[in-house]
Formats: sequence, C-alpha cells, structure tokens
Amino acid sequence: NTTVICGIKAELANPTVEAPGKGYIVPNVDLPPLCSSRFRPGPPGEQAQAASQFIADVIESSEVIQAEDLCIERGKLCWVLYCDLMCLDYDGNVLDACVIALLAALKNTQLPEVTVNTETCTPVVNLEKRHGLNIHKHPVGASFCVFDDSILLVDPTAEEESLLTSQLTVVTDEAARLCAVHKPGGTSLSGEKLQECISRATVRQKEIQKLIDKVIHSVKTSQ
Repeated sequence: NTTVICGIKAELANPTVEAPGKGYIVPNVDLPPLCSSRFRPGPPGEQAQAASQFIADVIESSEVIQAEDLCIERGKLCWVLYCDLMCLDYDGNVLDACVIALLAALKNTQLPEVTVNTETCTPVVNLEKRHGLNIHKHPVGASFCVFDDSILLVDPTAEEESLLTSQLTVVTDEAARLCAVHKPGGTSLSGEKLQECISRATVRQKEIQKLIDKVIHSVKTSQ
C-alpha cells in the first residue's frame, strides 16, 4: 500500500564554473508523519536522507537524464530540476516506489522554451512552446528481503521489513544494465543469491516500464 507522489519544479540558474555546460537535478525524499507513525515532525530523519542520496545516485548512474540536456546556453543559463518525492502512505519498500514515481514524473514533465536576449543578457521564457525531457534510460528498482541468507522475498511490506535480516535494492534499465545496488548492512549475501536478485530485477524492469508507459499514454489520450 505504499504511495509516493513526485513533483518536478523547474528553475533557471547559472551553471557552475566546473561544469559550464550542465544543469542540475536535485532530488529530495520526504517521509512525513502523515505517512506512518514511525516518523516524527522535524528535520529529515536518517531514512529520508539515505533515500534522497539513493535517488541522487540512481539519477547519476542510470543517466535517466543527462545534465548536458538541461543547459540552455553554455556558461550562462541552465535548468535546475527539483524532484520532490513525498510518501503519502508508508507500507514498506519506499525506494522502489520513489524510483517509479520519479521516472513517471520526469516522463510527464514539460519545460517551456527559453532563449537569452543578446542585448540585455536576460532569459526570455515562451510558455506557449513546451517540450518534454529527453529520457535516455528507464531505471526501475526491485527490492528484496533476505531471511537468514536462504529465503528471498520481493517487494516487502513494512511488517516484512521489520522481520528481515538483510535488505537489498537492485536498479536496472531496459538494456539489462545494472545501475545501482543498495544494501544497507544486515547479513551477508552469497554471489548466487545476488545474481538471482539481479535476474529478477531485470524482469521486473520490463513489466514496470510497460505499466508506466501505458498509464502516461492513457492520461495524455484522455486530455
């Protein structure tokens, strides 16, 4: 029953000196008290911070969006995409839900056309002309619960997570390329079990990508 919503906020900014031809993607995962009694009001907890870093690593390693595509004019103007992920209902396996919500939101994002006025050096935004983001890859996560290095359980609930001895998240793309492996402590995992998880994650990626494309297509058709 885990539910995650993702909103993309786009702002114009100046590229860094180190990367004058790149924009930025800034993800943030919020686990507020409304999604579960295990979370308390206040600054982001350890789990929310770890989830935000995980999403940032997935964006970079998978190249779902290349930072060069967000540059409008080299050294002068670029886009910053703030990807805010909020969990509305926490029932385990929040990382997979975050990756799916992020991918769906990015595929649905429309940016206005922007040019730089040569005389005033100011950006000119044309809200009438919009274009979608160039999605290079489609990363999808698959999380597994491990019980005593012998039993594997896919897509664990919050109750199942409380009983596990180890947890593993594998992110793959449509080319069966391994984008990220996240294992926050716990008992060790054999090479055979790890390979089994990667194989099952590859199958899951194809299923989830088809589902996302189907939903987005149906929404656009209804509009």
